[in-house]
Amino acid sequence: MLSFYEAREQILTAVPLLPIEDAALLDAAGRAVAEAVIASQPLPAFDNSAMDGYAVRITDCGAGVLLPIKGYLPAGSDSDRRIEPGTAIKIMTGAPVPPGADAVVPFEETEELPHQVRLLGEVKTGDHIRRQGEDIRPGDLVIAAGTVLRPAEISLLASFGMASARVHRQVRVAILATGDELQEVDEQRSAGGVINSNSWALAAAVKEIGGLPLILGIARDNRESLGEKLREGLQADALITSAGVSAGDCDLVREVLDELGVRQQFWKVNIKPGKPTAFGMKGDVPVFSLPGNPVSTMLTFEEFVRPALLKMMGHRTVIKPLFKAQLQIPYKKKAGRLQLMRVSLRLDDDGVLLAANPGDQNTGILRTMINAQGIAILDAERDRYAAGDQVTVHLLGTATELGY
Repeated sequence: MLSFYEAREQILTAVPLLPIEDAALLDAAGRAVAEAVIASQPLPAFDNSAMDGYAVRITDCGAGVLLPIKGYLPAGSDSDRRIEPGTAIKIMTGAPVPPGADAVVPFEETEELPHQVRLLGEVKTGDHIRRQGEDIRPGDLVIAAGTVLRPAEISLLASFGMASARVHRQVRVAILATGDELQEVDEQRSAGGVINSNSWALAAAVKEIGGLPLILGIARDNRESLGEKLREGLQADALITSAGVSAGDCDLVREVLDELGVRQQFWKVNIKPGKPTAFGMKGDVPVFSLPGNPVSTMLTFEEFVRPALLKMMGHRTVIKPLFKAQLQIPYKKKAGRLQLMRVSLRLDDDGVLLAANPGDQNTGILRTMINAQGIAILDAERDRYAAGDQVTVHLLGTATELGY
């Protein structure tokens, strides 16, 4: 049986990069840029004023000096008129600094008189001037390939006059729930029926990372139904199934996938929950067969599917950063299997990250997922943790808030 880390490495090695396309800037936001962006021009593009004030020559300055005002430069102006010796030019933030000026004196450091300005303090060369190229020079690497385009990166691309960005195509992910007991959310509930919540959870998780979920509905526990739905799912960029991968009489997913030409790379991972997870490939289409219990489905997506889909979309960083947290309660587990423990996280007054058990760790208890902000990765070799022990954790989903 593969270890947690071996299984994840096999998946990330197998999945392909999706094709590159041009996307309009707003559509590219949140996606990974496919090619490095090299500066084509300097930023700022020209010397400009960082303040509303007066452009001056440093040789004309001194506390109490009176200078005649000989012009006005608003932002957006295009003036190459050189400043005359012994004069000042009124200038607005962002306006080009006139040739010959080597400082800008803010309004609040002056006294304006009719047609003149009095300087109230010392002025230094370069005061309040943004120099051409002081931020970025032509030829600089400004965005590395694989970087997610946040508002700051979008702003930079727009500053270069780029109306689009080269990004990998969004991954189209087919999602299939299996089981005779399942019912759709809008069906009348029957005795013994279970609402298909897994498909909605998986679709939301795919959408959360910028993918395009395609919900296929429910496949029943027979080869004909499974074959029809799985064939449809294999037309997408990736396929996720939930349930039907254990060893029961009705667990037919792996068999039907094999009949459809999916090459299984592994079945079963030495983790809890999520042991019966399977992974295979048909051509360039990865197939993730996840357990059916809702918590197991979400956790195995988080640990195995999420990084794979991000890699397919060209993300440079696909594994979440790990942190050390102090466990607030003792916890027992069976030795021999790595455990993914849902934890509530908060910072104490000293900035120490604290991890607590948010509730029942049974894989059918959804409330615990709602109350958790992170996952603690508990070592396979250990069978118990004492209160105060350190554990390794990562945030769950896109959680940004800590607290319980």
